[in-house]
Amino acid sequence: MQIDSSIFKAYDIRGIYPTNINEELAYAIGRAYATFVKPKGEVVVGHDVRLQSENLKNKVAEGLIDSGVDVVDIGLISTDMYYFAVGNYKFSGGIQSSASHNPPEYHGFKMIRENVIPLTFEDGISQIRNIIENNNFVNTQTRGKIRKLNIEDDYVKYILSWIDTSKIRSLKIAINPNFGYAGEIFRKIVADGKLPIEIVGINDKPDGTFPKGRPDPFIPENRTEISEFVKSVKANLGIAWDADADRVFFIADDGTFLEPYYLNTILIKQMLKKFPGEKIIYDPRYTWGLIDAIRENGGQPVICRVGHSYIKEKMREENALYATESSGHTYFRDFWYADNGMIPVMQVLEFLSENKVELSEVLKPVMSKYFISGEINSEVKDKEAKMEEIAQKYSDAQISRLDGVGIEYSDYRFVVRPSNTEPLLRLTLEAKSKELMERKRDEVLAIIRSS
Repeated sequence: MQIDSSIFKAYDIRGIYPTNINEELAYAIGRAYATFVKPKGEVVVGHDVRLQSENLKNKVAEGLIDSGVDVVDIGLISTDMYYFAVGNYKFSGGIQSSASHNPPEYHGFKMIRENVIPLTFEDGISQIRNIIENNNFVNTQTRGKIRKLNIEDDYVKYILSWIDTSKIRSLKIAINPNFGYAGEIFRKIVADGKLPIEIVGINDKPDGTFPKGRPDPFIPENRTEISEFVKSVKANLGIAWDADADRVFFIADDGTFLEPYYLNTILIKQMLKKFPGEKIIYDPRYTWGLIDAIRENGGQPVICRVGHSYIKEKMREENALYATESSGHTYFRDFWYADNGMIPVMQVLEFLSENKVELSEVLKPVMSKYFISGEINSEVKDKEAKMEEIAQKYSDAQISRLDGVGIEYSDYRFVVRPSNTEPLLRLTLEAKSKELMERKRDEVLAIIRSS
């Protein structure tokens, strides 16, 4: 079968429908997954809100069934619901039809084994590509069966189990699920948990056309709408998810969009209060505030390179309680080491209720201590050569090669990392003052962008 091999990415399969992702390929992916993974029991399939996701999911299911695999169709779900289904019911794996936060023309597939272990390019995705290209599918005389399963009640009950619902105070919350499914689930969580919360929403009806563009609240231009909405309705808190809801972002009561780096200092505190002395994993993009929060609350900081497969592997290796990424992903040992976009919401509600505070007052001291650049991308032809040039320029610093090149001095630090899929270098820089952050940001950018 002729396929576009570029759609097989580091963590998923992703392309444009119907140009290089279509029903024929979806069927082949189902068959190739069965051939490579060899699941011993039922495999979950589910889909996000994208216009063709359900059709593509159905073809994946056909491919699995024709390969002798029994299938459980969990319908329209968020990514963390998909992880929950495989982990909670002990299924033998799963394939979700989803393209995460990409524009509407994109479609794709996320694949996991039993115990919610992800397939990566090195272990699964490239092999599935090769099986399809070589038409090397498993042959069986036995056809699998398919059944439907509604997991919403069990998922909502699980999410509510993370907090003492009786202690949640009255709050007005503004939500922006970016036309994904998170808004529907959050409303059900509030209703089923009888939480004293008033919800006001924008972009909160599922719509796979994503009428306002790329459904990613982390993009700076997508932050203004929810920030202004929080202020206009006088909400205590704003919450924004990306379209498949595995990343969550928070907006303070004064309309400030909170970088996950800052918000994670609260989540770390909440986790270590309940589980003292545990290991917490963080990524190298921004570190000082996280290390301080972990140590101040009695935890053990463990660094890991960026990327969900690396983090999940490191969590298992270290038996870590929790992991945080500066991109809005949060991972939990008690969620099968996977990322979840709803548990952090519960933890923030619990924190605001227990301490009778607003996020703006709590995070101002953190934000006035650690000044960050945000992630800045630059197109670079020879990424390796440019990173080596930076390492030479700052050779008197403490240098790390964990993920790209990391440079650290006593008053500022930065990481320059290559993109896995594009000719880009990504810069993240933090400093002890705003003036120093801006000066060093511009200095490093000038080096990155020089010919």
